[in-house]
Amino acid sequence: MKIFHYPCLEDNYAYMIIDEATREAAVVDPVEPEKLVEAAGEHGVQIKLVLTTHHHWDHAGGNAKMREMIPGIKVYGGSLDKVQACTDKVDHGDKISLGADVSILTLHTPCHTKGHISYYITGKEGEDSAVFTGDTLFIAGCGKFFEGTAEQMHDSLCVTLASLPKPTQVYCGHEYTVKNLQFAQTVEPDNAKIKQKLSWAQQQRQAGLPTIPSTIEQELETNPFVRADLPEIQSKVGCKSPVEALGKIRQMKDSWRS
Repeated sequence: MKIFHYPCLEDNYAYMIIDEATREAAVVDPVEPEKLVEAAGEHGVQIKLVLTTHHHWDHAGGNAKMREMIPGIKVYGGSLDKVQACTDKVDHGDKISLGADVSILTLHTPCHTKGHISYYITGKEGEDSAVFTGDTLFIAGCGKFFEGTAEQMHDSLCVTLASLPKPTQVYCGHEYTVKNLQFAQTVEPDNAKIKQKLSWAQQQRQAGLPTIPSTIEQELETNPFVRADLPEIQSKVGCKSPVEALGKIRQMKDSWRS
């Protein structure tokens, strides 16, 4: 299994997952479809699947063009009505196969949108697993609560995604890492791991390099939203429950200016 990232629009990421045994590929949120189709040609692979995390245009907006360019391609998403050009609706716990060795498990991770889907990918035994989290989980951050509640985001982040194996690589929908870590420092100014990761992320961006992937383990160490379960985080933001703390941190982030 190989994974490639493709910067799109201003700060979006689309991704390609390749099953090396069959040279079949899936693409995640291909908002600039020509870029992904050209890359498939360069890699010598056939795109078979589109995995859409949610219906927002900057994620699903390339689906119809992708279906034009590759007749018969399957487009997966959390809603047939809302996700542009969706052919196959998926729910929590559905399984999709790619080629010979790649398995895809769909995780319903609502809040940013009601039908938001994250995709947990595993390859051959011994390979690293990966999760494509769209706009639910960012590196050191989370998406805005456009269609959901703090309770839903808590379930999506702290229950569903945080329970994945710690080495799982996290590929999110946007390059927001530096700003997210700067905010995380305001919540936990004494967290050395946040400080280290911020320094690394700034160096990456200055060199024109991405900050993805992270890992579930790193998010448990540095992401204030994922860490809302910790009593010390709750006390820092003046709350007494994980859900209340997560909602408060989101409010703080919404009004924060770097």
